[in-house]
Amino acid sequence: MEGILGFILKVLERMESRLEQAVKKRQVLFLYVFLGASWASAEQLQYSVAEETERGTFLANLAKDLGLGLGELSAREARIVSDQNTRFLLLSPLTGELILNEKLDREELCGPTEPCVLTFQLLLERPFQIYRAALHVKDINDNSPVFLDKEIHLKISESTTPGATFFLERAQDSDVGTNSLSNYTISPNDYFHIHVNDGGEGTIFPELVLDKMLDREEIPEFTLTLTALDGGSPPRSGTALVRILVLDINDNSPQFVQSLYKVQSPEDTPVGSLVVAVSARDLDTGSNGQITYTFSYATERILQTFQINSTSGNLYLKRELNYEAIQTYSITIQARDGGGLSGKCTVVVEVMDVNDNPPEFLLSSLNSPIPENSPEAVVAVFRIRDRDSGNNGKTMCSVAHDLPFVLKPSVENFYTLVTEKPLDREAYTEYNITITVSDLGTPRLTTQHTITVQVSDINDNAPTFTQTSYTMFVRENNSPALHIGTISATDSDSGSNAHITYSLLPPHDPQLALDSLISINADNGQLFAIRALDFEDLQAFEFHVGAEDQGSPALSSQALVRVVVLDDNDNAPFVLYPLQNASTPCTELLPRAAEPGYLVTKVVAVDRDSGQNAWLSFQLLKATEPGLFSVWSHNGEVRTTRMLGERDVPKHKLLLVVKDNGEPPRSASVTLHVLLVDGFSQPYLPLPEMAHDPAQEEDALTLYLVIALASVSSLFLVSVLLFIGVRICRRARAASLGVCFVPEEHFPGHVVDVSGAGTLSHNYQYEVSLTGGSAITSEFKFLNSIAPNYLTESTGREID
Repeated sequence: MEGILGFILKVLERMESRLEQAVKKRQVLFLYVFLGASWASAEQLQYSVAEETERGTFLANLAKDLGLGLGELSAREARIVSDQNTRFLLLSPLTGELILNEKLDREELCGPTEPCVLTFQLLLERPFQIYRAALHVKDINDNSPVFLDKEIHLKISESTTPGATFFLERAQDSDVGTNSLSNYTISPNDYFHIHVNDGGEGTIFPELVLDKMLDREEIPEFTLTLTALDGGSPPRSGTALVRILVLDINDNSPQFVQSLYKVQSPEDTPVGSLVVAVSARDLDTGSNGQITYTFSYATERILQTFQINSTSGNLYLKRELNYEAIQTYSITIQARDGGGLSGKCTVVVEVMDVNDNPPEFLLSSLNSPIPENSPEAVVAVFRIRDRDSGNNGKTMCSVAHDLPFVLKPSVENFYTLVTEKPLDREAYTEYNITITVSDLGTPRLTTQHTITVQVSDINDNAPTFTQTSYTMFVRENNSPALHIGTISATDSDSGSNAHITYSLLPPHDPQLALDSLISINADNGQLFAIRALDFEDLQAFEFHVGAEDQGSPALSSQALVRVVVLDDNDNAPFVLYPLQNASTPCTELLPRAAEPGYLVTKVVAVDRDSGQNAWLSFQLLKATEPGLFSVWSHNGEVRTTRMLGERDVPKHKLLLVVKDNGEPPRSASVTLHVLLVDGFSQPYLPLPEMAHDPAQEEDALTLYLVIALASVSSLFLVSVLLFIGVRICRRARAASLGVCFVPEEHFPGHVVDVSGAGTLSHNYQYEVSLTGGSAITSEFKFLNSIAPNYLTESTGREID
């Protein structure tokens, strides 16, 4: 049988390894239950030990008997469970040896029951299995027969005929079998001998037999020694004195109405209740007819449980009955008259079971904490015991329906508590599971047991930012290491799985040197501007930040951060035309015949700032002839206010100021030289009333047009060459140093766009350059407009 079981175990282990790769843990648990059921139904292991055997005695090797390998009991957490309150056996998981844990007293454990069998179970896990076993406690002859009364008093009438029998008290012997009471003897005499009667169920009792007629005058009293012997080797004995008083004739003994009384009494019968009333009659009169009721052959347990009224024969309950301890009492009651004659009857009391024992919850193992997301994990293994019988001993278990746990019954009233679905620690970190056990008795008794199960965390939640994107504002010219904002993320996990580290992610734009602009505190997500920002260089930039936890594997998330640089009024307006600080001052020509409102020139200026910081206004501060010229404040156009006269000086100097709308405002000044000329605009002037030669006017007009065209072409060519040279210089230096230095007094360092708020009516970008050593003596340089496709999307400005 052991070989077959070992082979089945190996086959099942192979099936288990394959099932772990192909099916879910739920099916594996069903296999465990099937395996446990197959073992539980196998033949019960039988062991025996003599009572009073010394503690530590080797009983058996369970591993060898079950065909298990060395160390398998330890690996599968083997343990012994039994119904006894004390642990009378010890199991060595390493060697598999079953050892006696304490001395056993068969009489204390089983009383008169034979055989004395102590059942226990061997519980194994991974997989879950149960082996049933029984330990037979063998009796030794360690108890001598004992008479409850050391003296037995008899009164025998002298008229008693030989052969009459007299019941004597039976001795008590706690041993059983061959070691129990086996014989009675009485001290040698001529009148009496002992006859041993079989009382059934292995009990014997002595009867005193009269051998010949008594003569009270010759011997009024006898004192004999009654000896009780057991069947042990060597035998043990106990004695009692039998004192016989010879009486006068009493020829009628008491007779009971019934020789056998059968009653049923529930175990919850109150103490003091009447169990049964027995009755006997005696035909004699006087003292010979007075009957006294007593117990006969009563054990100590009967004497502790019942009492009888010696006069009435009523049997009362002296102590509470317990069906689980004793189900039936057999009581012999003797009726003795005043003359010493007696009769007997038997009262059989059957104890009826009531539902007075609630179910007991016996926890075998508990697994806590349980990792979250584990499918169908075994939480606990326990057993239910109810000491009642019938429906009173049948039980049912349940847990609350709103909990993710289920109960699965096994064998021998064992249950496993498993998870119904994966647990989520973020929803519940702890479960208090109340297991309710009810029996099927009337009324039903219920026991509740609460198991606390902790749920351990795994890293199943990535950090989550409080916002998907962040927008932060910082004013240009900020101080280095300025705190510009904080990002924040949360993680629903716990411990290291919830510890978040922040970092800057590589920018998508490779030209954005993010490491030189922004730094982040990895612990709290605070963002700092590393250096001072310049709105004219960089108006806004975007980058991603990451949040990563410390779990294994680590989980992360990211968010978008947009940094917007706010403009300060840190740039004064710059005059593009007319050029200032040139070697040759710019002179504007004004025909004397110009009408009022004639456009003399237009001052062109830009401001590298934005918004209202770039809104420009123009003002005429000084003029040689204050009333002759005016400046439009919004576009910088210089116009005449009246007709020119002969008294007006030929040369005029105008001082204008260009001011932005920032706080505080910044400004720049520009000086204009205006030269009054005759005939510059002759074709556009009214013809004089005096006579003139048309051919001469045509020649003069042609000359002026040729001169003007040549001047404009020369200026345009010089401007283009200078523009190309400056661009080449800037690009070469930007490649090596990142910046092209140009003297500030000659031209601006950047191309600036005016979005309709400066002096131009359209969006233009200007780049003007003038070399200090230029030999060009032109009055002004032609301004080239750069196509507005260089403008940025947001502000329409580009800073080079």
